[in-house]
Amino acid sequence: MDLAAVRAALHSATRVAVLTGAGVSAESGIPTFRDAQTGHWARFRPEDLASPPAYARDPEMVWEWYAGRYRDVLATQPNAAHHLLAQLEAQKGPGFFLATQNVDGLHHRAGSGTHGGQVVELHGNLLSGRDEVTGETFPLAAPDQLVTPPTSPLGNRMRPNVVWFGEYLPEDALEAAQDAFATAEVALVIGTSGAVYPAAGLAAETLRRGGIAIEINPTETEISHQMTFNIREVASRGLASLFQPA
Repeated sequence: MDLAAVRAALHSATRVAVLTGAGVSAESGIPTFRDAQTGHWARFRPEDLASPPAYARDPEMVWEWYAGRYRDVLATQPNAAHHLLAQLEAQKGPGFFLATQNVDGLHHRAGSGTHGGQVVELHGNLLSGRDEVTGETFPLAAPDQLVTPPTSPLGNRMRPNVVWFGEYLPEDALEAAQDAFATAEVALVIGTSGAVYPAAGLAAETLRRGGIAIEINPTETEISHQMTFNIREVASRGLASLFQPA
């Protein structure tokens, strides 16, 4: 299958499912989780900052880490890849589904989820906290007003609204993603290493049902060999190449 055929397939598809990873947000200047462990934080293992035992042991330290990432995320802007995916949703409407492993909220800020499609955040969202008693999520206060650990409007302490090591993905989000990829004619896998399951297995659902899967990543990944077509580019340029006339 050549690029022209891939463009034609994407253009004609009525059901498109997308999985995005850290590579999409990298162009906005957002480091990966491990790349963000610099300076004071370099001495900590990921499990020291993002696991239930770490939070139980020292919630103040964990919140200090996440509050810093929260400030950094709000200082960034969606990039061309985010906007192109919002544009694709506008074309496909209810047939568009986007599952992201990113927790920065940039897809929503670019307009995804406002054109009839669906967006699910598999790993949560840095911009909100989760009530430790009820499980409800609430937006965090502005960075200059945020007191950590924050309290929900219900009066309970909140934890970061992200999936930690040792925790399962949100069941409803994962089920929605699995259903969308199973029924998609075209799957796009963008900027993710393909190493973390079950998200890495989503495109296989599309392939199993006779659809095609397109990977956009500057380097080969653990699932590249499964793909119908690979585009060795960063997210923005790879997506732009698909938006050329079919």
